[in-house]
Amino acid sequence: MAENLVTAPAKRRRWRRWLMVAALFQIMGLVSSVDAMMSTRTAPGAVAWIVSLNAMPYVAVPAYWVFGRTKFQGYVNARRDEDSELSQALMAKMTELRSQRATLAYDNKHLAGVERLAKLPFLEANQVSLLVDGEATFASLFAGIEAAERYLLVQFYIVRADELGMALQARLIDKARQGVEVFFLYDEIGSYALPADYLQALREAGVQVHHFHSTRGRGNRLQLNFRNHRKIVVADGARAWVGGLNVGDEYLQGHARLGPWRDTHLLIEGPAALALQLVFCEDWHWATEDILDLPWEPSIPSHHAAPVLILPSGPADSFETASLMVQQAIHSAHQRIWISSPYFVPDESVQSMLKLAAINGVDVRILIPQRPDNPLLYFAAYAFLGPLLEAGVKVYRYEGGFLHGKSFLVDNVGAGVGTVNLDNRSFRLNFEVTALVIDAAFAREVELMFEQDFARSRLMHRDDLDSLSLWYRVAARAAYLFAPVL
Repeated sequence: MAENLVTAPAKRRRWRRWLMVAALFQIMGLVSSVDAMMSTRTAPGAVAWIVSLNAMPYVAVPAYWVFGRTKFQGYVNARRDEDSELSQALMAKMTELRSQRATLAYDNKHLAGVERLAKLPFLEANQVSLLVDGEATFASLFAGIEAAERYLLVQFYIVRADELGMALQARLIDKARQGVEVFFLYDEIGSYALPADYLQALREAGVQVHHFHSTRGRGNRLQLNFRNHRKIVVADGARAWVGGLNVGDEYLQGHARLGPWRDTHLLIEGPAALALQLVFCEDWHWATEDILDLPWEPSIPSHHAAPVLILPSGPADSFETASLMVQQAIHSAHQRIWISSPYFVPDESVQSMLKLAAINGVDVRILIPQRPDNPLLYFAAYAFLGPLLEAGVKVYRYEGGFLHGKSFLVDNVGAGVGTVNLDNRSFRLNFEVTALVIDAAFAREVELMFEQDFARSRLMHRDDLDSLSLWYRVAARAAYLFAPVL
């Protein structure tokens, strides 16, 4: 009896503490709900967060402040903030770059919008080379690095310390020791496994090394959801590489489970290389607060014709730049729009544009992997493929290995190659970049690439969805609910 009298006050104190914690989480859930309502870019996403934050605040509140926000606070973009220090430093350079504006024979009304999104025009006098798969890409890239005489800008989402990663490291160290300025920027989340001694060896050789620092800035301390997914290399401002390949053995030798790695990259020689240099400078400034002092004189190749627009996109943009770019490409197509994406969970706006184009008689083809590296994304795609197939969209599943290339072809006019996947992460959470090329000869190269990929693919039919078991359809719908954070 005496023991019960002693413990009763202690139990009441524990209950009061639990009630205080519960009340605190409810208050935090309510406050977070207001933030979600005001900042989440899509209505379904806002509703989902608001319900979760109030129904399960213990789980949802920490998850929201780590994964929930879609606006990257504090990123200074030279072309979007005219009063920024970086903008002032690059103002004259950008004016000179705009003097290389291309005169396009194609219907300009379809291109004006993407130029406004990029805050730069299509630039003339570029030579472009389509690089299909790792062997062609890294042969070109390593040759370009070895030929650099003044400086190298190197940026990747994933860098591994494997055979290919060590080959890159050796070349960068060699160039730095030759007196070439080398700047190396990597994403700390994508390259989380990169060992410290890999980076230290670069620094000791004189390479300037930094991670993107996505948690820097007020309001970003807890954010793990924003990634710099760009892959950019610029040599002497004259040649630049951009596309889907990271630095890892699988990109060259294939994956043990997924098979050969199918990817696409692009070499640009000419003024548009400086536009990629500008994108790198913006990212470097965010990561280090330094402004790179680089040459900005356009280099004109002896053989040239292709107008090129470099379109960066990311969570610091006022608009959903990547999604709008894809929608514009679909809208501008008169005969065909072919799209390759390893992760295909587009937002409803893009889905509607695809269906409308197919209904209007445009040849709409989507190329996606048969073998997924992300099971959630694989399942999620089955939740909305039915209506696309019914509208006449042709969906091909690549069976020749793992498809990782991000590209699209519009009519016989031009094409895009870059880092953007057709999913929420690329549209709203990642820093991405795309090269848009308006050139019939280049479009023909991309067409041949797609045709070879289609030959290694299986065309889906409505029966493929109707034959799915109930548990499979349930898994697909459940995975689709996670689309905003996939």
